[in-house]
Amino acid sequence: MDSHEQATRGAGAVIVALAIAVITITAGWASGTAFGDHFAAPACAAPCREEGESRSALHGGDATPVAEVAGTSFSPEPTPTEPPDFPYVSARSIAVVEGGCGALLFGRDQDRRMPPASLTKLMTAAVAIEQGDLDMLITNHVDAAALHEETGSTVMGLQPGMELSLLDLLYGLMLPSGNDAAITIAEGVAGSEEEFVALMNAKVEALGLRNSHFTNPHGLDEDGLYSSAYDMAILARYVMQNETLSTITAAISWQPHWDGPPIWNGNRFLTDYEGADGVKIGYTEESAQTIVASATRGGRRIIASLMYSQDRYTDAARTLDWAFAQASACP
Repeated sequence: MDSHEQATRGAGAVIVALAIAVITITAGWASGTAFGDHFAAPACAAPCREEGESRSALHGGDATPVAEVAGTSFSPEPTPTEPPDFPYVSARSIAVVEGGCGALLFGRDQDRRMPPASLTKLMTAAVAIEQGDLDMLITNHVDAAALHEETGSTVMGLQPGMELSLLDLLYGLMLPSGNDAAITIAEGVAGSEEEFVALMNAKVEALGLRNSHFTNPHGLDEDGLYSSAYDMAILARYVMQNETLSTITAAISWQPHWDGPPIWNGNRFLTDYEGADGVKIGYTEESAQTIVASATRGGRRIIASLMYSQDRYTDAARTLDWAFAQASACP
């Protein structure tokens, strides 16, 4: 091959590559998945696997690629049935319900079974408070440091031999989203994680949640662990009807009865949105960002559940703003 032919082929390759790049970028703009602000998902710095509660995840980080959910490519494009004034949100599945009567105000793929991440802990809290006594003392057997090292879990900071009340553990479960607290609660209330999970799934049946199944009390990704945006909204409404749990989910910090420091709530929505009073955030590699957000204005509570989000706080704020502007669906 002479030099002229080499140059010609090289130029041709460059032209083809540029054409492919233009097509790719154009397709990305058309679908909303390339270079958009809504897809600059906070990165979870290793070894953080749960919640996205690392500093980079809560306060901004590098963009992460959009993954696939249950074999279907992520697509935030609104469906034809969505109201024309509904705002753009990146979440794959959405359910918005009235806190008062539980009426569904809006849904987007709300029954799709998806990884719930630490939204799982809403069920853990509901079962624990009904099966246990808030004053009961539970001896912990979990080494939080080892759990974090092995699984990347967010933790409350428990050490083997610690004895804390169920109330303290519930705060540790919900505020810093402690997987150590989840395991300790399960063992203390039911005798084992397996027995506690059985109680969780019995509660699924009792509440009529048709698209939920739990395999652990903390929410780390496992086969068979799934829920839906609608189920989580209904579960959150149930949780918020319990005075103790609604107080816990709204708390910014809590001082357990130990020699350690206070624990803090990783849910930034509580301080960033007017009227916010709960409920829970979550993150895993499989689930992306999840949130169930509750806010009350003028005595009206609305709960928004968003799953597989790339910007959960913005998504939740836009969704709730829209919902509060609508007439109440409750009689």
